[in-house]
Amino acid sequence: MIDQQYPSKLLERAVAEMAKLPGIGRKTALRLVLHLLRQDSAAVHALGESLVRLRDEVKYCHRCHNISDTELCDICANPLRDASTLCVVENIRSVLSIESTGQFRGLYHVLGGVISPMDGVGPADLELASLVERVAEGEVKEIILALSPTMEGDTTNFYIARRLAAHPEVRLTVLARGVSIGDELEYTDEVTLGRSIVGRVELNAR
Repeated sequence: MIDQQYPSKLLERAVAEMAKLPGIGRKTALRLVLHLLRQDSAAVHALGESLVRLRDEVKYCHRCHNISDTELCDICANPLRDASTLCVVENIRSVLSIESTGQFRGLYHVLGGVISPMDGVGPADLELASLVERVAEGEVKEIILALSPTMEGDTTNFYIARRLAAHPEVRLTVLARGVSIGDELEYTDEVTLGRSIVGRVELNAR
């Protein structure tokens, strides 16, 4: 296959960088770069500045590990949220998905992934120790394990249940299986996900 020839090295470099984004091939990257070239200079600079500031200044909540502008995210800092209910999720995208349902008023704990030996991800790579610490503080009464219903998600659920065996007073629930087996949580529609939150069931693994 003949490589795409570009009339400008600057264009070629921009396309190469854009194509590094997930799901973006070189053709799509070229279309996006040409679109940016047609935009007002101020708009393109604003986009670039927002991305640089995001990378350099974004923080992670020291309590739940969600993305935040401050050391404590808005959800954790909100006194109207139910601190006795903790929703454990795989990543920040899951927080956004659940928040969009409007069905959950508790707090979150972002693991940063799921246990996946095939991918070299073990318990020590996740925010599991801090989860156990939060439970040990005594305020949490229920933990909703809102991980994607995959083999890796279920493995992580059962590992968490074993780690929390010393706290039988804490209710462990999982999402109702309105979420299809094998589906990624972030791709589940809001109605189904909302019903799964409301219809969560006990996890019997301890």
